[in-house]
Amino acid sequence: MLVLFETPAGFALFKVLDEGKLSKVEDLWKDFSSTDSARKVVKLKAFSKFENTSEALSAATLLIDSKPSKGLRKFLKAHCDGETLAVADSKLGNAIKEKLQIDCVHNNAVMELMRGVRSQLTELISGLASQDLAPMSLGLSHSLSRYKLKFSPDKVDTMIVQAISLLDDLDKELNTYAMRVREWYGWHFPELAKIVQDNILYAKAVKLMGDRTNAAKLDFSDILPEEVEAALKEASMISMGTEVSDLDLENIKDLCTQVLSFSEYRAQLYDYLKSRMNTIAPNLTALVGELVGARLIAHGGSLMNLAKQPGSTVQILGAEKALFRALKTKHATPKYGLIYHASLIGQAAPKHKGKISRSLAAKTALAIRYDALADSQDNTMGLENRAKLEARLRALEGKELSKSAGSAKGKPKIEVYDKDRKKGGLITPAKVYNPSADSVMGHTENEEKKMSIDDQTEEAAGEESPVTEGEKKKKKKKKSAETEDGAEPEDTGKKEKKKKKKHADNEVENVELEQSKKKKRKHADVDEDESETTEKKKEKKKKKKKAEE
Repeated sequence: MLVLFETPAGFALFKVLDEGKLSKVEDLWKDFSSTDSARKVVKLKAFSKFENTSEALSAATLLIDSKPSKGLRKFLKAHCDGETLAVADSKLGNAIKEKLQIDCVHNNAVMELMRGVRSQLTELISGLASQDLAPMSLGLSHSLSRYKLKFSPDKVDTMIVQAISLLDDLDKELNTYAMRVREWYGWHFPELAKIVQDNILYAKAVKLMGDRTNAAKLDFSDILPEEVEAALKEASMISMGTEVSDLDLENIKDLCTQVLSFSEYRAQLYDYLKSRMNTIAPNLTALVGELVGARLIAHGGSLMNLAKQPGSTVQILGAEKALFRALKTKHATPKYGLIYHASLIGQAAPKHKGKISRSLAAKTALAIRYDALADSQDNTMGLENRAKLEARLRALEGKELSKSAGSAKGKPKIEVYDKDRKKGGLITPAKVYNPSADSVMGHTENEEKKMSIDDQTEEAAGEESPVTEGEKKKKKKKKSAETEDGAEPEDTGKKEKKKKKKHADNEVENVELEQSKKKKRKHADVDEDESETTEKKKEKKKKKKKAEE
């Protein structure tokens, strides 16, 4: 029986000298307590050395997957003819048996034998010292762990963190220097600040021109457009600026040189950052762009730390101060942080920015995890998610357009105008003044009753529409036609209703007659009283005349 043993230096084959001792597994460790007793149990038959670290790494990775390497297959074919092979992994033994037709054994006795061989390895293999074996195993373990973690120098995101920080610092310094150039040269040529708005073009024009009197002689076509050049030359002739010395102009030109060198370095740094982002986080770059993606990684600390964050955290990353202030004051929390500067959110309308930022943050979290943990280096996932987000944005805008244009089918609804209807609800018509509701002093109870009866009769008369002679004839014809066709007579209920109406009308008429009689009686009594009073007055006058006579 042969024993296959893997070492950091190579593969070793040991010949078992006394197979009978394998039956006593419990006492096998005693045979490896010393070097001499171990050499009586096993003996080194052959050794296959690794040429370099890469070969050792490839062999070790294949053994982890229970697969024999090419060198191991050659080694076993050469030294295992008709022998039984003891292996530490049963799956590896099955693979060797299938490919090389070598019988393999794996049991408790073999594992105990492997443990004993490991304890006396440096003594059983001549030329392999312990001081050499330790660095070999350390180097192989580092290489293996680096391979298992998919560690690659191309995936180092600290370069992105440093580059985006430097880019922000450069922008601040460049802006400060450009403002200093404008302020300094503005004493000599103040009109130039309004003519040339761009800082870089301003610095180039100042460096080329120097004194403003030289503007008429110089050609600015390589720097400025024709209209701006003409305005610059015209303004230089009538400028209100002060005169400066040549020494001052030299210092201003040196500052312009610094501004231009900063701008060139910033362009190079941006290209470097763009290439690193496309290498390390291609899907994140496809979704939010290079600058926003780099700022997210820098704010999170690393790509792996950012991959551990949920979409809700990615959405408000960079707005922590506003978030905690909102929670403290119990106001609305912010809807976006650094992700606000992404192009997709910039395209959305103000009322849709919250929805799009939430969707973009969810897709961005998936893209970050894919970039951090996946093996592939393409940006197909990011491009697909960006297309979905653009479709969602168009759908949101389309809904608003359909609502404003008309119905959901696209055809506008034309509603009939109704003065008594507004936004789906009826408006009550204006109330008409009712003079009968007024309280007038001096009316008697009988007069009030008469007025109420008159109002009732007027309302009843108003409800009944006037019937013309032509309409009466038509009604008669209809009645005759119905009787000819065999129409049924009217129901008894209708007759009873008509009788009740007649009784009510008769009662009203009787009340009116009684009231009119009472009025006539009162008028008659009043007339009699007046006539009596007049006769008495006449009699008194006659008596006075007689008394005087």
